[in-house]
Amino acid sequence: MRLLLIGSGGREHALALKLSQSSKCDALFIAPGNPGTAHCGTNVALDVAGHGDVIAFCKREAIDLVIIGPEAPLVAGLVDDLEAQGIKAFGPSKAAAQLEGSKAFTKELCVEANIPTAAFKRVYDAEAAKAYIRQQGAPIVVKADGLAAGKGVVVAETIKEAEVAVDMMFGGALGKAGAELVIEECLIGEEASFFALVDGTHSLALASAQDHKRVGDGDTGPNTGGMGAYSPAPIIDEAMSARVMREIIQSTVDAMKQRGTPFCGVLFAGLMITKEGPKLIEYNTRFGDPECEVLMPRLESDLVDLILATVEGRLDHITPQWSHDAALTVVMAAKGYPGTPQTGTEIHNVDQAAAMKDVTVYHAGTSTREDGALLSKGGRVLAITARGATIAEAQSRAYEAVKVIEWPGGFYRKDIGWRAIAKTR
Repeated sequence: MRLLLIGSGGREHALALKLSQSSKCDALFIAPGNPGTAHCGTNVALDVAGHGDVIAFCKREAIDLVIIGPEAPLVAGLVDDLEAQGIKAFGPSKAAAQLEGSKAFTKELCVEANIPTAAFKRVYDAEAAKAYIRQQGAPIVVKADGLAAGKGVVVAETIKEAEVAVDMMFGGALGKAGAELVIEECLIGEEASFFALVDGTHSLALASAQDHKRVGDGDTGPNTGGMGAYSPAPIIDEAMSARVMREIIQSTVDAMKQRGTPFCGVLFAGLMITKEGPKLIEYNTRFGDPECEVLMPRLESDLVDLILATVEGRLDHITPQWSHDAALTVVMAAKGYPGTPQTGTEIHNVDQAAAMKDVTVYHAGTSTREDGALLSKGGRVLAITARGATIAEAQSRAYEAVKVIEWPGGFYRKDIGWRAIAKTR
């Protein structure tokens, strides 16, 4: 098969590597890709926001299947436009991608389908938002309704902090994403990421992970797109997995189908495991980043087989195989992230780190200079991932590899995996 993968981050490097290992992959193109994906296939300079350009490329190169990594093209309806031209695509329709594109849409669906989630209120102006916050008290969560690249959620410890977040979002800092807000109860428990494949009718559990959203050690500082992750999440045992599938995932699948907007693709549930059980924090409609970087090294099944079963409605006839090993990834980010990151700084010894036992270095925000030097483009730049028999072993290997990389312009958290390792002790 001739495959086209859309995206340029660490998630896409992890997917590209896995796709390239498939016996069904005859050719792999990545648009636009990065220096890491260039080793897995052919990077192509496509403007993926121009759906016509993507369609023309698919026809010119006889692409059999398009895999869409990031959320923005899904919410913009790229799958709909591809399928209208007879091009097979992996990912939800524009209507179904609202599960990620609009937090208010998802909260209303939870009410309709009796899916456990936090109490909430939709607000359209700052005055109403602040009145509700004062009525409820803190801690409280302020969310922009639309896509905000992982920066549209503020867990406010005080009423003042919540009001500042309201002013920031309604003030235009997040663009259209902040035109409507969702104010919700702050759930207490342990967070986990849960992934399932959905073919419109059937759902198939994949695996769990836990990421680290805060920028600093000890879960301090502002939220980011994710500073590291590990898989599996110890709190998601078989019984909890079955409960999540029954109470949250399949309930969502059934509700979406009943609405006439069936979901097809990856359903990524951000969960809070509370004393009462699992509750949905939010949905993403694609693989997470950096969670994908710990899922793919553990997946032993052919990824193309799983994707085809999803697209063709055959998930009830396939079972994914997973390694019993754990995987852990440490994100190296450019100094200044998540604010204004430095760019253009040189990175050395990445190949040496990647050559270490059970280590993979995924590129996320890198570029190359004409002389071959590897440079940072800012933001989250590298994801150093290691496998091990335990999370502690994977952590040790990952940090050994991180220390090999020379990059004065970067930084990383030094405690990825702390919660899982603390439990084992």
